[in-house]
Amino acid sequence: MDEIILKTICDIKGEKSKAVLVTIVDTHGSTPRKAGTKMLVYPDGRIVGTIGGGCTESEARLQALRALDENISFTYVLSLLDDNAADEGMVCGGTMEIFLQVI
Repeated sequence: MDEIILKTICDIKGEKSKAVLVTIVDTHGSTPRKAGTKMLVYPDGRIVGTIGGGCTESEARLQALRALDENISFTYVLSLLDDNAADEGMVCGGTMEIFLQVI
C-alpha cells in the first residue's frame, strides 16, 4: 500500500493539485490499524488507502477536508472509547493520534 500512496503523492505534486496525507502516528488500546498506516484524501472526498474504515475513516476524512480548507497540517486524536463509538457498533476501545499533512 505504501507504494501506491507514494506514487499517488508524486502524481498529485506533478499535477500541482492538493490532497491530505493522513498518517496514524500513535495508538493506545484496541484500534483497527496501527502507527504508520496511511491514506490520502482528495478535496472531493475521494480516498486512496485506508486507516480502518467506518466511522474512524469518516471522521479522519472530515478532518482532512478541514485541513485542506484551512491549508494547515495538524495532529488530531480520534477516540474510540466513548458511548458514541459503541452506538456506532465499533468494537475497538482505544485512541489513534493522526497527523494530517496537506500535500
